[in-house]
Amino acid sequence: MTERPESEQAPAAPDPWKGLRGVMAGTLVLEAIVVLLALPVVADVGGGITWFSGTYLVALATVMVLGAGIQRRSWALPFNLGLQVLVILGAFIHLSIGIIGIVFAVVWGFILVLRHDVRRRMDAGMLPSQRARPE
Repeated sequence: MTERPESEQAPAAPDPWKGLRGVMAGTLVLEAIVVLLALPVVADVGGGITWFSGTYLVALATVMVLGAGIQRRSWALPFNLGLQVLVILGAFIHLSIGIIGIVFAVVWGFILVLRHDVRRRMDAGMLPSQRARPE
């Protein structure tokens, strides 16, 4: 059997973790937007924005957006879950921030379930990219 030239080689199998990293990055960006959209709620209903509450929420949203770019790192998932704890702790600023944190904790829980399923299917060789391709 002869080897194909490099230009005719079969494309490399897709990385199954790439999609999950994209979901995690997108979730962080979405969560940052929701946290920033809560600023008017805190300002109007929560008795106003103080320097502490404003700095906390804007810094948290900024770290989330920046964190979306580090999803390839091995410590990205613990980082993401740590940010989630900080959002839930935002309930001391206003209850609405804590509710946002709880809603997104459910989303992150689902992402963990998806991650477990991808790992299980990968270990069993059940992913479409792991199946033999006809030549």
